[in-house]
Amino acid sequence: MTDAAPWRDDTGPTRDRSPEGNPGDYRTLTYEVDGRVARLTFNRPEQGNSITPDTPVELADAVERADLDPRVHVIVLSGRGKGFCGGYDLAASAERLLDGGPTGAAAQAGTVLDPLVQMTNHDPGQTWDPMIDYAMMSRFTRGFSSLLHANKPTVAKIHGFCVAGGTDIALHCDQIVIADDAKIGYPPTRVWGVPSAGLWAHRLGDQRAKRLLLTGDCLSGREAAEWGLAVEAAAPEELDERTEVLVQRIAAMPVNQLMMVKLALNSALLAQGVQNSQMISTVFDGISRHTREGYAFQQRAAETGFRQAVRERDAAPYDDFGSSTNKG
Repeated sequence: MTDAAPWRDDTGPTRDRSPEGNPGDYRTLTYEVDGRVARLTFNRPEQGNSITPDTPVELADAVERADLDPRVHVIVLSGRGKGFCGGYDLAASAERLLDGGPTGAAAQAGTVLDPLVQMTNHDPGQTWDPMIDYAMMSRFTRGFSSLLHANKPTVAKIHGFCVAGGTDIALHCDQIVIADDAKIGYPPTRVWGVPSAGLWAHRLGDQRAKRLLLTGDCLSGREAAEWGLAVEAAAPEELDERTEVLVQRIAAMPVNQLMMVKLALNSALLAQGVQNSQMISTVFDGISRHTREGYAFQQRAAETGFRQAVRERDAAPYDDFGSSTNKG
């Protein structure tokens, strides 16, 4: 960036020691630095960019790399394919009655990340230990929260869909720019889930958060902007351009100014009790899969397939299964 204003140059104690090249390969996302912008892109389009055990680890690593890179002023997160993120990769776990363990890379044997440990703990015929469930799920939220706790601003660019666990990621970003026809929400509150990020009330206020989570309803991108969940909604063909306008305006500011502003504003958000909300929500997320209704949903997924169970969950009176909000 060239500008006569002296506070916009890239001189400073770290500027001549910027890391060269891009970090190593990731399983779930790609990473690149473009000028003052770090671009993180979920890269499992065939699976709707669904969340695996690799996702929070790799996301946190990529965020930390960008946070430490003196070239980077702002971090942008998006998704390849038809949508931003369709939530946890739960199809195999639900169909095999392993509701606690999202599929993905090999876990650490004998730990709470071991699928066999989770399978045993989530067997309806055995005693459930909620803290084993919490120890596993809290690690996902911890990885996603790197977006909130990064020193530098984070922006989510959402197209297509951002549902269920996908919102656990996006709501940790400082800014959300969304396509006006996108779908965002947490339908699993209807059965078998509570949003473990615990951010909905903090982002929307009590009444509007309850309006969504007491029904599992979703918003269109346009509605998300009207409600204040997103900072801007754009026509799908204009989403990249509108996001880039915001990102470049942020990037023009000095890094230290961005850090001070974000820390100051985060202090108010954290004072509201975000961490306590996340702890309680993560515990209840586990409990929701160990109710009579949760077991019934799980059994149905095992009998007919996870997608069909979700289709039935989102049938009448909701009638909102699929990638559209059906709200025009």
